[in-house]
Amino acid sequence: MVQPQSIVQIADNSGGKIGRVFKVLGSSKKRYASIGEIVVLSVQKAEPRKAVKKKDILYAVVVRQKAPFRRADGTHIRFDENAVVILDKAKKEPQAGRVFGPIPREIGEKGFQKIISLAQEVV
Repeated sequence: MVQPQSIVQIADNSGGKIGRVFKVLGSSKKRYASIGEIVVLSVQKAEPRKAVKKKDILYAVVVRQKAPFRRADGTHIRFDENAVVILDKAKKEPQAGRVFGPIPREIGEKGFQKIISLAQEVV
């Protein structure tokens, strides 16, 4: 589960490396974001000469979380890090052309098929 003030890895080639979540989208009282939910973040560390700069405010979808989550078949899955993929604000599609690391198949079920097609590995 990702909450405000969480530090997350940015798992695409948009130029951002580390971000800090400051809003979980949903209702005004929503505190935690799970896999497949959209958050608003600020870029804390970025690569030079890329599209995303430090201090940019962006939308992102959570693709990995440290907290275990339960699948429909009863198994539990968890990852070593909290990670997000940066989204285009207008179209809700990934801003980058590549996605790094394993991506759970629940992302596709939540409507982010483009992220599944860009992913190297679907778990």
